[in-house]
Formats: sequence, structure tokens, C-alpha cells
Amino acid sequence: MKLINKTPVTFTTGAVAEIKRLMREEDFDSAKFLRIGVKGGGCSGMSYVLDFDSKTDNDNYFEIEDIPCIINPAHTLYLENTEINFEGGLNSRGFTFNNPNASVTCGCGSSFGV
Repeated sequence: MKLINKTPVTFTTGAVAEIKRLMREEDFDSAKFLRIGVKGGGCSGMSYVLDFDSKTDNDNYFEIEDIPCIINPAHTLYLENTEINFEGGLNSRGFTFNNPNASVTCGCGSSFGV
């Protein structure tokens, strides 16, 4: 696992608060890291991954406001300079991704294409 100095993504205040809230839950496994990535699928070709996971030797490691994060180096190309937000309102709830690398996104914001 390689420590990287420049974080490939940023979190809004809302995202930081929600991630830290999830980390405080009783059943949270403190040995896990926040995995940020992409996978094939979704209506635009690729979907975002944001979940707690175990690290692998291939992962890059970074921290944002004391949140331990991991990313597969191959995913950095798709996520560089992406802002991750959390909306907690009645009309929209959940994590959203503002990705400047996406050439097309779906209406719900959970998938994208480059």
C-alpha cells in the first residue's frame, strides 16, 4: 500500500460528517478503510464505489480529515479532482459525485462515462 500526498478526491463538509457518523456506528469494523473507486455498470457505463473495505497491497492510501481512505491506482484516472458530497434532505439523500472527468452522467448521478 502506497501513501499518496495529494488526495485524488475531496469531501464536502456534509460528506465528512456522514462518513464520520457511519464510522461511529456500533457495528463499524475499525480495521476497514473507506474505499473510493469505480466499477463497470450503470446506465452511463461506470458506477461509483464508496464503501468500507479491507486494503490490498495494490491500494494507494490517503487521509481526509482523519478518514482513512484507499483507492486502486487505476481508478485515480477516472476520479481525479472529484468532489464527494452528502445530501440529507427530503428530495435527495445520499452521496453524490461531482466529477470533472465525466463526459456523460445519468440523471441520478450514480453512474458516468468518460
